[in-house]
Amino acid sequence: MVKSLFRNIVLLVVFAFADANGQKARERFVGNGWARNTVNTVIFRSDAVVSDKNWQFTAFYDKDANVVVAKRKLNSDEWETKKTRFIGKAQDAHNSISIALDGAGFLHLSFDHHDSKLRYAVSKKRYGLDFSDEVPMVGNDENKVTYPEFHKLENGNLLFLYRSGASGRGNLVLNKYDLKTRKWTRIHENLVDGQNQRSAYWQTCTSGGKIYISWTWRETYDVSTNHDLCFAMSDDEGKTWKKSSGETYQLPITEASAEKIWNIPQNSSLINQTAMTVDESGNPYIATYWKTGEIPQYKVVYLNDGKWQMSDSGFRKTPFDLGGGGTKRIPVSRPKLLVDSNKMYLIFRDEERGNKLSIAQSQKPFATWTVSDISDEDLAQWEPNYDRNLWKTKKQLHIFAQKTTQIDGEGLLETSELPVKIIEITFPKSH
Repeated sequence: MVKSLFRNIVLLVVFAFADANGQKARERFVGNGWARNTVNTVIFRSDAVVSDKNWQFTAFYDKDANVVVAKRKLNSDEWETKKTRFIGKAQDAHNSISIALDGAGFLHLSFDHHDSKLRYAVSKKRYGLDFSDEVPMVGNDENKVTYPEFHKLENGNLLFLYRSGASGRGNLVLNKYDLKTRKWTRIHENLVDGQNQRSAYWQTCTSGGKIYISWTWRETYDVSTNHDLCFAMSDDEGKTWKKSSGETYQLPITEASAEKIWNIPQNSSLINQTAMTVDESGNPYIATYWKTGEIPQYKVVYLNDGKWQMSDSGFRKTPFDLGGGGTKRIPVSRPKLLVDSNKMYLIFRDEERGNKLSIAQSQKPFATWTVSDISDEDLAQWEPNYDRNLWKTKKQLHIFAQKTTQIDGEGLLETSELPVKIIEITFPKSH
């Protein structure tokens, strides 16, 4: 075990959105991380950075593919980092690290998955960086795991979702962790069924005791077969599921029974695994991108007065086509989405903007969008991840950032390591 403390001079950058001044961005250096591909910065890390009370945690692969975990007190420049005994196959950008803090403060860690055996451990102490040995969760359907992600419920219990099976023929598995027993149970082994013909690529969020899932179907290994946007929600910790109309699903959900909230045909350059959130009234919002003409645009599909609507950002100028398999080198990142009062914020990166960390915002009725670049740094193929709990509780935006390059189809860069940092964005109280 190696433990070290990193200190860094804080870089303070002041910037302004088009319609609201006063946001501040600050970079906090954590350590140097693996930089030969985008495994540390893929968007489906749920989560890359988490917090509870006064502690914040993050995790990443170092240059030798060791899993490194780090913690600090919020607003501190001093990170305590620890190289764990766990090593991942970081050469495959699918094999990212996901972390979560349960309601008692134990840190849960899952890593190194692409149609492979579950790798999972939990900290020995509350807010600790020492981990148990790798252990199973439930013990079955844990040999072909991809895209594991954690979500914290209001009562401190955790959800764990993953795909069981290969691309184009996988099923969505749902587990739940109980704080009282400190054990995982299987809620559904096949919540969304691809029927051995397709896979659901989902995004999830929780709020107010409810679980929300939306997904796109993919028919084959080829991303160009992505199509449609579907929806389900649960108000009993995942046991039963409903459509937005309140109609109860017969499980498992299939392509025929799924509520299709937006019709998107194949070959639309529709991306999978994006972002989902809800507003203060419990209305879901899903951010993604696809094209209806030549240029893919970021779009947000959202529920308003019981009807699904769509806001098309329309600010992109550069065409591209999305197709093929493996981890793609794509000129834009998948977006993250924040909703606060009557505003939406899209966090993204785009080659036409110099691959900078950018935020687009729109105000109800979401007809127009304005875009601001947060920093001048070229982040290459980085995708955004942020501390969801901190945004929810304090409206502070802490983003995991590292310049990472992806060579199409799991290629590797010669550069071995680059700085990992947390970019802190504080909104003015009047926003």
